[in-house]
This record gives sequence, C-alpha cells and structure tokens, in this order.
Amino acid sequence: MTTVEVFAPAKINLTLHVTGQRDDGYHLLDSLVTFAFVGDRLTLAAADDFSLNVTGPFADDVPTDASNLISRAADLMGLSAAITLEKNLPVASGLGGGSADAAAAMKGLAQIHNRSLPDRDAQLALGADVPVCMMGGTVRVRGIGDRLEPLSVSSTSWPMVLVNPGVAVATSDVFSRLASKDNPPMDDPFALGPAFDLMDEFFDWLAGQRNDLEAPAREIAPVIGDVLASIAAQPGCRLARMSGSGATCFGVFGDDALAAEAAMQISAEKPRWWVVLSKEPGF
Repeated sequence: MTTVEVFAPAKINLTLHVTGQRDDGYHLLDSLVTFAFVGDRLTLAAADDFSLNVTGPFADDVPTDASNLISRAADLMGLSAAITLEKNLPVASGLGGGSADAAAAMKGLAQIHNRSLPDRDAQLALGADVPVCMMGGTVRVRGIGDRLEPLSVSSTSWPMVLVNPGVAVATSDVFSRLASKDNPPMDDPFALGPAFDLMDEFFDWLAGQRNDLEAPAREIAPVIGDVLASIAAQPGCRLARMSGSGATCFGVFGDDALAAEAAMQISAEKPRWWVVLSKEPGF
C-alpha cells in the first residue's frame, strides 16, 4: 500500500473532572470522551524521507518542524512518509486536534509499512489525549490518560453544534489557574446500565457532571461565556458545555432540524466564529 487517507476526528470532552495531581506534575482526570464527525484529514504516501505539508483553513497556525506531533509520531515509529495534513480544526481549541493528528499519522504509517502500532505507553509519551484518539468511540478516560474504558452505547446519533470564538487557549495556562486540583470524580456512567441508551436519562446524568477547566479558561478568554450563552439560548439545546481546555464549546440537540437552525443562527449572529454542525457518533 503506497498511499492512505486517514480521518482525524475532533475529540469532545462531554465531561472533564480534575481529580488530583501527581508528584511529577501530571494531572489526574476523569472524563467521558467521544468524537465528532468533523476533523482533520491526513494523506500519507510512501517516501524515503519524512515530509509534512499542511493545507486547509487553519494551516497557518500549524508548525511543520520537529515540534509537530505528526513528526514526533513518525520519529517514535522510526518510519517515513510524505504526509499532507488538511487542517480543518482550529488550533489550541480543546478538540485534541494535534493528538488526533498524531494518532491518525501512526495508523497511516502502520498501514503503509505493514507495521504494528506503538503500545499505549509509547502513545502516551506523545500526549495524554493520544491513546483515546487512537481508540476512538465513546470512552471513560481516567488517570493521566492511560486508563481507558470504552462504553457500548446505542447507534443513535445526536446532533452537535461546535463553536469556537477564534481564540487560542493554551492548556498549560488553564491548568495553572485551576483553583482546586482535587475535585470529585464524575458519577459512574456504567451505573446507568440500559438507561445509557435513553436520551432523557443520559442527558439528566450528563447535566450533573462538569468541566472543571471551564472557570479558569473563562478567566483567560471571557468570550467563552458568550459562546456558552449563545449555544444554550438556541431552541432544542439539551446541553451546552466547553470541551477540553477551551475555547471550543459544544451544544447537543435532540433534533436534527433544531441543531441545523442553531448553527445557522449562531453563524449569522457571529460570522467571525467557527461554527460547525456535526453528529456526535458515539450514541
């Protein structure tokens, strides 16, 4: 196989609870993660030397040197390819784009060279979100990103609207402003049992959870509050919450038409914001 294309979907933190911090500085998390139907795309072609070309609406924000996670992933595997990244996701946006790109690159490199994927510890060395991006689906993520529990849920897709105000937020800055780093974990999603597949019951559960990074992120970028208010004001919105360390926020809707109308309304009111309609595929 000489050329492969790999999709790198946006990671959505439906919940994000910060439950502690290790002596080495790594934060402990308890998060329910899923993936949207929007994301970056990688095209990998067999080549003797590694190269990275970036296109797409957010190409100018992406470094192409050795600091890029795609380059680091190739170094980790000791494999080369000519890689083109179509960067459709905003950078430093709370969507795990860099980690998703690294996971996609490793999958593509493994296909081209007929090699095995790196183990989870090696993936984790690239970033806390890389293992879950490699796994995909809907996953409870704990620890420093090393404890993954996939959830089996129904095949019904819920429409989701993603909104980013065009402000990059550094994850390290958000964590440095976090007032409490020893917060309660989220309620066990596995305890829902069959109710997990029922929309109303799951939304009730989800509404009782948190993103502990929202408050410090809003200190850095107060516009996040405006984004959340705009999403929550749309008819049919069942939940509005920030993803990751921001600034992207998401709204989940129980109706396709209402979600589409919400995306159009927010885009009309805030034409400079990045607004995307997606179906979250985990449910």
